[in-house]
Amino acid sequence: MAPATVCYRCDARFGEDRVRCDCGEPLWLDQDQPGFALPAEAASPGMWRYGDHLPIGVPDGVASAAGGTPLIRSRRLDEVAGCRVFVKDEGENPTGSYKDRGSAVAVSRVCQRGEDAVGTVSYGNMAMSTAAHAASEGRPCAVLVPADVPAGRLELIDQYDPTILRVEGDYGELYADALELTRTLPIRFLLSDDPWRISGYRTVLFEIVEALHPEVPDAIVLPASSGGFASGVWRGIRDLQEAGLVDQPPRLYLVQTAASDPITRAYEAGRDEVTALPPADVGETIARSIGNPDPPSGTRALTAVRETGGAVCSVTDEAIETARRQFARRAGLCVEPASATTLAAAARLTERGEVETGESVVLVPTGTGFKELGTGATPVESESVTRESLRTRIEGVDSGH
Repeated sequence: MAPATVCYRCDARFGEDRVRCDCGEPLWLDQDQPGFALPAEAASPGMWRYGDHLPIGVPDGVASAAGGTPLIRSRRLDEVAGCRVFVKDEGENPTGSYKDRGSAVAVSRVCQRGEDAVGTVSYGNMAMSTAAHAASEGRPCAVLVPADVPAGRLELIDQYDPTILRVEGDYGELYADALELTRTLPIRFLLSDDPWRISGYRTVLFEIVEALHPEVPDAIVLPASSGGFASGVWRGIRDLQEAGLVDQPPRLYLVQTAASDPITRAYEAGRDEVTALPPADVGETIARSIGNPDPPSGTRALTAVRETGGAVCSVTDEAIETARRQFARRAGLCVEPASATTLAAAARLTERGEVETGESVVLVPTGTGFKELGTGATPVESESVTRESLRTRIEGVDSGH
């Protein structure tokens, strides 16, 4: 029997296909799992190591490769962040982002139920992930993108051969439109806070805790857009607490781009709910994938922060670009701008005294930066040398690089 959905705020229960509660908040799966334990052996790869705690069986295809990303101790980032840095590199997922954890469960569940088409509303990582997982299962996929989506993003999505629809008008309204289309047409739109996606996102927390066992990280820093990923990590923390595997949970710190930061504003104002930003308060940013002015799971993400004793902060494009270079030059990691916010935020949090120098902090770059390259937007410094001068020039290379 499929699990019901339940509201984290009012505890109302619904059938498995509900996404939002009557109180307005998003739902997650009601997965009571007595005897929850981290596995002693890996019977299945990646996130399916925790298959006993997921709502579907191990799927075939690209979904079977989701998760299992490395947790890297990066000492050269310590002096930048001001704390002990670990990096959970979600860019190692099949399509280069954490979205594969959610798609692996949500798309596979649709297929295992014998349903046909899937869809999503996204112009980035979720679009690519949903389309790739649908292609792997031989299912048609529709992707709704804004009319002004960059050509490079369309090319990345199109390689998986979905139907791409560029929609004119208010892109934020497409969330409600997609839910209505799911109710009235034979297609299931898997949005950012779909309960089955959230179930898959929990596994990143399981992997972090297992990798550091018997220690538990003091803090986890995540980029925040819709609030879905933060919801999944918080749900994972709650699962481990209920099982008695975590006494003191890691503090959740969320970071947003200063150009569009409704969760930060709600946190700093001491409010319990996140409200949409008016258009006049939304700016352009290099971290487009987290520039969400009306996050559907924003209030749940804010609740996660408050319940774990964390915080929310925003960082500028200048700080993001500096952090992106530090990730590459100090840790050897290519991350997208939205992911670079985690390092910028960690540095700011230590400066504010919210994170202490000796504390262990897990930064979660949610997507690879390789998909952002090749645009020619950033000039590359190089020099031309002759073969005769090559030895002299190499001898002069700064040993610190």
